[in-house]
This record gives sequence, structure tokens and C-alpha cells, in this order.
Amino acid sequence: MKVFEIAMLGAFGALGVRSLVHWARRPFDSGDTRDHLLFAMFVTGRVGLWFALSGLFLLYALTGTQGRAFVDDVKQYDWFIMVFMGLAALQFLGGYFLGRRSAD
Repeated sequence: MKVFEIAMLGAFGALGVRSLVHWARRPFDSGDTRDHLLFAMFVTGRVGLWFALSGLFLLYALTGTQGRAFVDDVKQYDWFIMVFMGLAALQFLGGYFLGRRSAD
């Protein structure tokens, strides 16, 4: 079963790297510092979600038990959902406020 976790770890890690390269190459034409900060929030949330998903599978791969004991062992990582929520909030708020900015 560890093969699946390692495969997902590699796949989501590769998607994170691909997303980072894609957004780093995307031109952003604005001279306003706020626009750049909002764009950085958006990109951090978007790329970070892929890496957080990869990290979740890393935690699952490092857990050595199976069955009901697996659920008990993984329970200590319940806080990890807050990482997903924080990154999703960064992406949403960055994109929302960037889209609401006027083009003056």
C-alpha cells in the first residue's frame, strides 16, 4: 500500500513544481505594490495547496500501521487541515481582491 502513497506524493509534488513554474513565468504587468502582494498571495495559495497535498501523502506513507491502528496513528495530524484551509484562504482572498482592484 505504500506504493500508492509514494506515487501520489510524487504526482502531487510534480504538480506543485509545474504550478510554480507556470505562475512564475506568467507576466504580471502592474507597478502597484499591492497588486504584487495580492498576486503573491494567490500564487502562494495555489502552489502551496499542491505541496500540502503531497505532504499529506508523505505523512500517510510514513505511518507504519494499517487498518484501525492507521486511523489512530494518523489522528495526530488532524491539525494539517488548517494548512489546507489557510492556503485555500490565501488563494481565494488574493484572487478576489486582485480581481476587485481598479485599473486606474
